Amino acid sequence: MSDQVRVRFAPSPTGHLHIGSARSALFNYLLARRKNGRFIIRIEDTDQSRNVEGAEEKLLASLKWLGLDWDESVDIGGEYGPYRSMDRLDIYRNHVDILLKQGHAYHCYCTSEELEVERQSYIEKGETPRYSGKCRLLSPEQKETYEKEGRKPSIRFHVPEDQILKVNDAVRGEVEFDSNGIGDFVIVRPDGIPTYNFAVTIDDHLMKITHVIRGEEHLSNTPRQLVIYHAFGWDIPQFAHVSLILNQDRQKMSKRDESIIQFVEQYKTLGFLPEAIVNFVALLGWSPEGEEEILSKEEMIAQFTLERVSKSPAVFDVNKLYWMNNHYIKMASLERIYDLCLPHLQQAGLLPEKLNEEQEHWVKTLVGLYQDQLNYAKEIVDLSTVFFEEDVQYGTEEQAILAESHIPVIMEAFYKQLDELTEYQPETIQAALKSVQKETGYKGKQLFMPIRVAATGLMHGRDLPQTLYLLGKEKVLKRISRFLTTRHEK
Repeated sequence: MSDQVRVRFAPSPTGHLHIGSARSALFNYLLARRKNGRFIIRIEDTDQSRNVEGAEEKLLASLKWLGLDWDESVDIGGEYGPYRSMDRLDIYRNHVDILLKQGHAYHCYCTSEELEVERQSYIEKGETPRYSGKCRLLSPEQKETYEKEGRKPSIRFHVPEDQILKVNDAVRGEVEFDSNGIGDFVIVRPDGIPTYNFAVTIDDHLMKITHVIRGEEHLSNTPRQLVIYHAFGWDIPQFAHVSLILNQDRQKMSKRDESIIQFVEQYKTLGFLPEAIVNFVALLGWSPEGEEEILSKEEMIAQFTLERVSKSPAVFDVNKLYWMNNHYIKMASLERIYDLCLPHLQQAGLLPEKLNEEQEHWVKTLVGLYQDQLNYAKEIVDLSTVFFEEDVQYGTEEQAILAESHIPVIMEAFYKQLDELTEYQPETIQAALKSVQKETGYKGKQLFMPIRVAATGLMHGRDLPQTLYLLGKEKVLKRISRFLTTRHEK
């Protein structure tokens, strides 16, 4: 086995990058960078029926968006390629031939119907279903008969009986498996394509993988891979099976669970920042050395060890994710958040596809007004609706505020101040508010809330002068005039 740490992330191209898979990729990446090792991306595409066109490209794009650069893969090559399973079929065939010659594997001619009958018989006896091994000792004549019937054999691995298979897992400690509970498993399907457990074991050995860090759901695959390692006499890598991710109800997270956004591409589309996603995902099962939870990628690399990965399930706290992304949004430049927010405003039909210089300035001011309030960029659409409506509607509480006896005095004074402004800017609007305060004697909540309600229909909001500036002089005057007209009519 290599002296250099070599780890791999080996997704199947069956869809988008799941947040749980992103965590596995991240932990592998952090260990490789901490140990000055190599991080390899390998595409496990042997299950052709589940492969989705374009998925490989989307997986790589999501990893790049997260900032997880790799050292070897399908796109950049490397010393141990090819890095796509279906490009390695000749390699697998050579290793299958070795196992067949050594008696570690054999041809199985059982049909799917026969296997189902056998499976049901185990279930009826209250036992774990497994293959009985009945094709293990077929005579040449029996094989010939089956082949004349048109049966195409799969190839099964002959699992040794009465053995305790042990693995020293870096997260879970020593784990034992009884070989009698495994059953002879298929390593090559009738179409000649290897199964996952066979291909991944061959690839991990030939690519000199030193650590296999993956989700706990793969723990059940480990004994099958161990017997293959043993059959070839190969060194076993350091396994590390990371705990499950639970939803906020502390139930196992399902891909059908709509309470959690589960795919990295969705976070990108919504306008999350990749460094926030990486920071949040890293803390799903791993604890840094101190109390600080906001960590740069470099800080995570410096602190990451498998010893600090918990065997207890991690809870996906959506509110914590929002808090963390909001922190990173606050720290980001206005230009960056503007670039994230603009497409959402355009897709909502609130802005044209091309903006002139004046419109760009207006939108940047709008984004700046709400930047420290955003949990993610798409929220700008709902937060800023008031700026794109022609008129406002007043709810019961808002109507009550505007019904107070002193409100017309404030509104008439403020209308006059705004109407006389030759330069309409937040600073001049602020000065106008001070003039109204001096003229009417009303200040604080008595002054600002009714003006806000009349102009926006809302009792609370962001900085009032900035809000009125973004609404525009004409719209604000129109809304105040409408209020005054309606009030006088009463």
